[in-house]
Amino acid sequence: MHTRSINRRIAALAVLTVLGIAATSTGTVSAQPAGSVPAQPVPSADPFYDWNEPLDGTAPGDVLRTRPMAYGAANVSTPITSTQVLYRTTNQQGAAVTTVATVLRPLIPGPTKLISFHTAYDGLGSECDPSYTLSGHGNSQSATVEQAVITGYMAAGYTVVVPDYEGEELEWTIGRQSAYAALDGIRAAESVLGLPSTTPVGLIGYSGGSVPTQWGAEVAPRYAPELNIVGAAAGGLPVDLAHNLPYVSGSTDWAGVIPALIVAYQRTYGLDTDAFLSDKGKQIVNAVQYDCIAGFASDYPGLTDTEMLQPPYTSLLDIPEVVEAIDDNIMGSAGTPRVPVLLAVGDLDGIGDSVMITADVEGLAREYCDRGVAVTYARYDGLSHSQAFVPFQAQAAQFLAERFAGAAPTNNCSVVGPGNDLSPTPIP
Repeated sequence: MHTRSINRRIAALAVLTVLGIAATSTGTVSAQPAGSVPAQPVPSADPFYDWNEPLDGTAPGDVLRTRPMAYGAANVSTPITSTQVLYRTTNQQGAAVTTVATVLRPLIPGPTKLISFHTAYDGLGSECDPSYTLSGHGNSQSATVEQAVITGYMAAGYTVVVPDYEGEELEWTIGRQSAYAALDGIRAAESVLGLPSTTPVGLIGYSGGSVPTQWGAEVAPRYAPELNIVGAAAGGLPVDLAHNLPYVSGSTDWAGVIPALIVAYQRTYGLDTDAFLSDKGKQIVNAVQYDCIAGFASDYPGLTDTEMLQPPYTSLLDIPEVVEAIDDNIMGSAGTPRVPVLLAVGDLDGIGDSVMITADVEGLAREYCDRGVAVTYARYDGLSHSQAFVPFQAQAAQFLAERFAGAAPTNNCSVVGPGNDLSPTPIP
């Protein structure tokens, strides 16, 4: 199929779904018809996700168990069956752990082209896992929109693997760990499907899904050098959260990410949150600790990190352990991609897209350009984080179609500015 046709099909499906979701939320379109979606326990209560045997002797990407699973949207069943796979991967500290990926076969047979699609599930509770929402459970609008894009890729002939890249503990925004889970998900998918490691693979993700995409491209040369990754498309990237925190602090729509990040860092790095959180901070952290992003991002309008802290702290960036965790997750710090990359972001107000910092993404693009990476940098002027999703999906579909077609890599490094300095924040 011609790359422009693929691009139009995927982009159109994403646009129509976004419009449909928006219309439904305003009451101008009737709800989806009820269907039969088989009951499924949340992952934290599902024995399939538990692996109690030693992982000694297993390698990253090794398949531990599989099962068939329905693929559908909320209240709507489909004839599509996915394969869920529990596999061995690696956490941020280098220890062996497990997670699950969903493997989806294309609707049109043809040469295998594998997409590792990283959803922006941005979750702290297991009901946010894509392996759960892709089977028609949960009610996240963002999950429904991204599922439409995934279906578009299948309709265009792509095989798709969707990893639960945050792992069993739902450790959100954690870079290397998310990358390892994505790369090992590709390995597991190739094993389940009987595909050689020469199978061409594309990485894609927006917002939270940009984390395993961008970090995956960075660490693949040393962690998974055998994989034939042909390109990586990442949009709405949280490049350096030391820059994002002041931007979202006190905001109307995104202040709730502050307590959610504290939860993620406490799980990953064992932060002693009692040492710096105020009573109000502890209450909010406890309230969000099992939520998906729709349950925390905009639920605390005007919240500042100062309100969440006890004296003498006035900012999370005053706390050494928090700064160390942020510095451990600055994009561009773990390696250099060996494949062409698309880096995209909105610019709503001259600073960012309302949550991501535009000049941070440009700074990352500049770093990669200077290292010889074929970078396409895209800035969507006047668009917020949610609004930039659709043009990113359209551009990413075209970008990946060209990579799979073997087109010569292109770049626009000549017009990429310096962007922001991405040096680690000094430890207080």
